[in-house]
Amino acid sequence: MKVNDRGNIKWTALMMPEQIQLLNEYWKTTEYKQRPILDEQELEEIGMKLQMAIHNNLTIEVKYYKDHDHKIIKGKLSKVDNFNKTLIFQNYDRTKVGLLDIINVTIL
Repeated sequence: MKVNDRGNIKWTALMMPEQIQLLNEYWKTTEYKQRPILDEQELEEIGMKLQMAIHNNLTIEVKYYKDHDHKIIKGKLSKVDNFNKTLIFQNYDRTKVGLLDIINVTIL
């Protein structure tokens, strides 16, 4: 928004609370990030890094897509749950990362 642009600010005084809420929700949705599409080679590379991390007890950084945004989690893998298709970390009890949501894996 420009410094002198008062377009929405000027009109919100005349709007009903429901309209203001809808307008705020609209502005949030314009900031959503798209889920990247990975090719086979990238998926294979991620799989190899995960296998190496779990077999050698390495610390990794996983960048994943959740709630219309990219998130990062660091830690050591406890296991890869193929049945539920999730990663389970040793130091995070409740955080589960879906295998299909992974964007990138970096070994630290």
